[in-house]
Amino acid sequence: MPPIGRRTALKFIVGGVAGTLAWSAAPWARATPVRSDSRTAGDSLLGITFDSRMHTRLARNGKPVTAWRASEVLQLASGDITDFALLDQQHHVLDDPRHGPGRQAVFTGRNAAAQVEKQVAVSSFERLPGLALVQVRYRNLGTAPLAVTGWRNSDHEMRGPAGSFWSFSGTTHTDRRDWAQPVTPGFEQRNSLGMDSSDYGGGTPVANIWRRDLGLAVGHVEPVPRPLCMPVRQTAAGASLAIASTQATTLAPGATLTGERTFIALHTGDFYAPLQQYQAFMKAEGIQGPVPPASAFAPVWCAWGYERDFTLEQIYGTLPKARELGFEWAVLDDGWQTNEGDWDIDLRKFPRGDQDMRAFTARVREQGMRPRLWLAPLAADPGSNVLHKHVDMLLLDKEGAFQTVTWWNALTQCPAYPPTIDFYVALVKKAIGDWGFEGIKLDGQHLNAVAPCYNPAHHHARPEASVEGLAGFWAAIYKAAHDANPDAVVELCPCGTAFAFHNLPATDQYPSADPLSSWQVRSKGKAIKALMGDRSSYAGDHVELSDGHDDFASSVGIGAVISSKFTWPRDTEHPSMPMPPGGYVLTAEREALWRRWVGLYKTHMLPKGEYLGTLYDIGFDTPETHVIAKDKALYYTFYAQRWDGTLELRGLPPGRWQLHDLFNDRPLGSVEGGAVARLPARFSRFLFVQASPAGTAA
Repeated sequence: MPPIGRRTALKFIVGGVAGTLAWSAAPWARATPVRSDSRTAGDSLLGITFDSRMHTRLARNGKPVTAWRASEVLQLASGDITDFALLDQQHHVLDDPRHGPGRQAVFTGRNAAAQVEKQVAVSSFERLPGLALVQVRYRNLGTAPLAVTGWRNSDHEMRGPAGSFWSFSGTTHTDRRDWAQPVTPGFEQRNSLGMDSSDYGGGTPVANIWRRDLGLAVGHVEPVPRPLCMPVRQTAAGASLAIASTQATTLAPGATLTGERTFIALHTGDFYAPLQQYQAFMKAEGIQGPVPPASAFAPVWCAWGYERDFTLEQIYGTLPKARELGFEWAVLDDGWQTNEGDWDIDLRKFPRGDQDMRAFTARVREQGMRPRLWLAPLAADPGSNVLHKHVDMLLLDKEGAFQTVTWWNALTQCPAYPPTIDFYVALVKKAIGDWGFEGIKLDGQHLNAVAPCYNPAHHHARPEASVEGLAGFWAAIYKAAHDANPDAVVELCPCGTAFAFHNLPATDQYPSADPLSSWQVRSKGKAIKALMGDRSSYAGDHVELSDGHDDFASSVGIGAVISSKFTWPRDTEHPSMPMPPGGYVLTAEREALWRRWVGLYKTHMLPKGEYLGTLYDIGFDTPETHVIAKDKALYYTFYAQRWDGTLELRGLPPGRWQLHDLFNDRPLGSVEGGAVARLPARFSRFLFVQASPAGTAA
């Protein structure tokens, strides 16, 4: 039987089993059939074995790690079809120009009562040990149509006592919950990649559960977003995970339903390793981030501390202090415009319009800093001229209703409608090419994903054109910015959402996007570094959003770009939102702390190092530890409210290593590498350690 691949054309042939459905060969994959009666697919790190009912169980190094389970299920209005009598299995050796050598097994079965045939293709590649692609097709062999309500793939349960699992979800939730969470009693999370609400949705199509010794991940590898879900729940025996579709359809007699290309992976450690594998697979598919300009790693000062009612005098008065502390970017945030949608200059603040905007960017550069401009594309306020003149730009749902952006009480515009694209491309070209900004901060939770668009004025071939076209919208914005200035920085800040992987190619910098805690800064950072790889400019967002409103350690220690929205010499007099105790004003005490951290950041520049994310498990290892290798040194940052005990320094090569507490500038002695080195320590909040080969300066 030919292999199943990404561009497989449908072709029905009769094989060795009467009525068996087979697929034509994918043009990009060379395959050689091999004789085998094995019911197992995958490799030594992930074996998937099928029984006579086409239930499966998973094994690692030949040892079963799950029980038999109906892992691939077709869901009908009349009930789930879980059992298919296995009729045939065929095996191929693959030689794929994108993913290299591999193997594929195709299993065919039939449910006689429902008259449905199922084929499951399992493909594995040598470059990605422990990961397998799973694609399933169902054919209606009966004479009556079938009301399909969805399907479920890779549905497995890992066993373990309560409290022995953690989970990771790359999906967005309106309450902005943690991406990584312990699986507590009663835990259940649907993890939909669709819209969670009108302006929150999308994400990275990977979910994960793991114990201290082993983890299981699922996801999809389609080149565009798909509205699948990846449910995780705590069970009586442990925790379960699957990837599923809830798209209803009618399967006519003789018709075929082909599911998305999904994957399943077994791994050790936390979510970092499977996210790295997903990133490697998608990179081979052509989806990866750009190489960011050097300025994407420079510290950022943002004027948002003064909020929308800022004055130019406030910003101009703060610039010298920001420059003195070592900040290199100055962001003009929300409030420069008349409204969201028109993006006209507010003449009360910039009375000469374009001329004053050019003067603003010149003033920033006079301070030795780079100007960046805040924008919230795809949002049009009620009463805006663009909404009145170009109501055709709106994204409409099936009933013809508009979608709202709740923060601004605005309406969502369709990213796949050419006039919308042209409008924002022109705006970005003006901001960078005419006004002189050197970066763009694209902000708003609605930027991560959009709903299907049914606006008849757009003539979409499919409503999903808006969903799948969002990445193309960002690509157009990115191109416009870099056409105007090749060194421009495009920052995408989808507030509170889970990073949408398919938007990655059009992004120079991702921030933690309004973190609710320092834990979110660090755990999001670990995930994004796995997904962005060595092309990573991840920013910790304003330090004022972190624990204590001053936790630079949670950015510096994980290799995140630092930023602040401090005010100086006083706070805004008319805040529109609650302010933390003491406000945002840079007191003498804060100034000393800010100066120390900016100095440490710029001295060591850890974002340009190699983040070693597999050395420590963020869920189970205590204290929480992150490691970065740079310039022959290893940097360990440990996090805990209080710690008094022994620390493990994993990953040190053989030899003698000098240890230095960088924040307190004190030596910590030396250790021997090659095995796991240990360091007795006592600290509160964090300990920032540099390990250097003996004989080198700290």
